Amino acid sequence: MIATSPDCSKDVWWRSHIMDILHSSSESLKSGLREGKITIAVYGLGHVGLAISAVWLRAGGKVIGVDVKEEVIKSINNGVSPIKDEPGIPETIKKSLAEGKLEATVDGVKASRESDVKIIAVPVTLTNTKNSDLSALKQALQTIAGGLKKGDLVIIESSVPPTTTATVAKAILEKTSRLRVEEDFGLTYSPERIYEGRALEDIEKRYPKVAGGIGPRSTEAAAALYEVIVQKGVIRTTSPAVAETSKLFEGIYRDANIALANELARFCGTIDIDFNEVRAVANSQPFCNLHLPGFVGGWCIPFYPHFVLQVANEKNIKLPLTSLARKINEDKPKVLIKVADSTLKEVSGKGLKASRVAILGLTFRGDTSDTRNSPSYEAIDLLLRRGVSTINAYDPYVSRDINLEKKGIHLAPSISEATKDTELIIIMTDHSSFKNHLTPNEVLKTASTPAVLIDGRNILPISNGGTATDNFAHRKIEGFSVFIRSTEAGKR
Repeated sequence: MIATSPDCSKDVWWRSHIMDILHSSSESLKSGLREGKITIAVYGLGHVGLAISAVWLRAGGKVIGVDVKEEVIKSINNGVSPIKDEPGIPETIKKSLAEGKLEATVDGVKASRESDVKIIAVPVTLTNTKNSDLSALKQALQTIAGGLKKGDLVIIESSVPPTTTATVAKAILEKTSRLRVEEDFGLTYSPERIYEGRALEDIEKRYPKVAGGIGPRSTEAAAALYEVIVQKGVIRTTSPAVAETSKLFEGIYRDANIALANELARFCGTIDIDFNEVRAVANSQPFCNLHLPGFVGGWCIPFYPHFVLQVANEKNIKLPLTSLARKINEDKPKVLIKVADSTLKEVSGKGLKASRVAILGLTFRGDTSDTRNSPSYEAIDLLLRRGVSTINAYDPYVSRDINLEKKGIHLAPSISEATKDTELIIIMTDHSSFKNHLTPNEVLKTASTPAVLIDGRNILPISNGGTATDNFAHRKIEGFSVFIRSTEAGKR
């Protein structure tokens, strides 16, 4: 169903019509997307938003990207992806821009007016009190409502607390636009499901999409369009709240299991057995799926338990397991720093304050450039609060960090320079280049003697291949692999 738009200005480069998304048949929507008759406005052009933009472009749609950052808009309009380490995105941006199918703007109202589908992928983070910060989401909704038309479809992909779509989003859109959801426009929640570094593959090939609309029209409109993009199909939920909660439960499941692994790894260390060996044996039983221990960072798993706990508190429901798991994982950087301090005092007679420190790995997980909410930065802040004056850092994916520079942290160009003359080295990220090429001797090569190396990710081999070449002692403390080089190193 195509209608002339009274709201579209004449100078819009691709817009001569709009499509009534909400009231069109599934087949009309699918053919319309494939034939380039549907325009999608994507609000938020970070890791998730750029991936979403790319898959809609690859499916045949035209995309208007919206972001508040002028530098992001300028980069995209010059054909350059702000995200470099996502296969397929840089090529899609360059190609689509050349074909006239993509533009980026800071004018979100105009983008809403000139688009048929509006997708929200802005960050929802936490306040200082660990409640959800919906400010970016509310601003995006307000902006979209300023250009919302009859027949349009609004899709929220940002992770949000349960019931946000049916309460907060619906109220803002209806009040500002003076249109009615499900009658005049559609509103659906459909959570993003991506793993950074393979985002396009995840959306298009790996997982089914989830869609839960305010009503059946909203659900079916979103599902029909996603079926063009997603090979695994679309799971339709009975409400937006089901879709919202399913996304959060995915993260809580992982958070709880990582917390369990962290606790069991600590136990294994106290009786001098290898947790990884125990895990491999236990997981040979198909009903057991022990996770790897480690830090939990990024903008997903650390936030999701708090989104659910916020709503649970409002309903006077206690979720002690969810709370405890989150606390165990949040405390892991603090535990690491305590281990570092006590080990240094034992080995050299001086604690953290008098030591020079190297941090290896700044991103929240391996093989990505994303440093958002990384445990590495919490570890650095804890060291600074302890009075450490010399901290070097190295990450193969991070060439500059202005915030670290302001704190006096030296970002070294190599591991050997970062570790030179340091008494404490901490591995915080499990990059493949670390796992596949580093040994304890290699890491400690330019460090002082004595020196302590804490493998926060347990990725280093305990031996370099034979005790004759090992110039360190090894022990497990609080689940961490700790390597000590002293004048008596090698004595185990």
